[in-house]
Amino acid sequence: MLDGKLLSANIKKEIKIEVENALNKGLRRPKLAAVLVGHDPASQSYVRSKIKSCEQTGFDSDLISLDEDVTQEDLLQIIHRLNTDTLLDGYIVQLPLPAHINDEEIIRAVDPAKDVDGFHPFNMGKLSLGLETFIPATPYGILLMLERYNIKTKGKIAVVLGRSNIVGTPMALLLSRKAAYGNCTVIHTHSATIGLTNICKSADILIAAIGVPEFVKADMVKPGAIVIDVGINRVEDVNAKNGYRLVGDVDFEKVAPKCSFISPVPGGVGLMTVAALLLNTMKSYKQKHHF
Repeated sequence: MLDGKLLSANIKKEIKIEVENALNKGLRRPKLAAVLVGHDPASQSYVRSKIKSCEQTGFDSDLISLDEDVTQEDLLQIIHRLNTDTLLDGYIVQLPLPAHINDEEIIRAVDPAKDVDGFHPFNMGKLSLGLETFIPATPYGILLMLERYNIKTKGKIAVVLGRSNIVGTPMALLLSRKAAYGNCTVIHTHSATIGLTNICKSADILIAAIGVPEFVKADMVKPGAIVIDVGINRVEDVNAKNGYRLVGDVDFEKVAPKCSFISPVPGGVGLMTVAALLLNTMKSYKQKHHF
């Protein structure tokens, strides 16, 4: 089991030590801010997790909650204020945004030096060229999983299911580049890919980020494969307290017995995403203080 809960807890302990060392040198605390528009329960839960993680690691944090009907102009003004805040190391604008707001324009307005989500075109461009930059938090979290479990990737066939700019596309780039946890032969697939089952069965490493509950079935996975499930979906369950349960993009119960490694949902990639976000914020903090 690729235990994101255990790994993220260990990473947060390491970050906390770094923060304490910085404070002993007379430096201020690192600071992360989050902008949340509207009242989407999943987004609220995710942002709360980030704020709680800041407290656990000794970061200062700021949550800016805005009504669903906030104008794009008002949101851009808030982003400008965050860009010019010298005590702020990084911030995120929680996606998705309401339909009346242009996501791309908002992302482009974020200062690339504070773009700890790694979504700005400047940072994505550097990533595609293999240059040092902020890696988008979810792919970064997956790389950390591979590293911490010492999973060798060189020469492996990696199949990435999904082509979003948040997960699928950067993940494919990272696994293909010349790096310690790269050097894969990457097959990048999506909803329009023909022969998807056979392609997935060729994977030594399968990254599922397609956004469909339990899409990956046992007949799509070869014995001994490494399966990393990025999906988090709510499905109705009358027996559950809230009337639903969380499942990934992988049919975990049927797929897990075939795998050498598999990440659960919940308790897997989601927690690693938060840990990676903290590491990106720490990276920005270190750049500001030159250590």
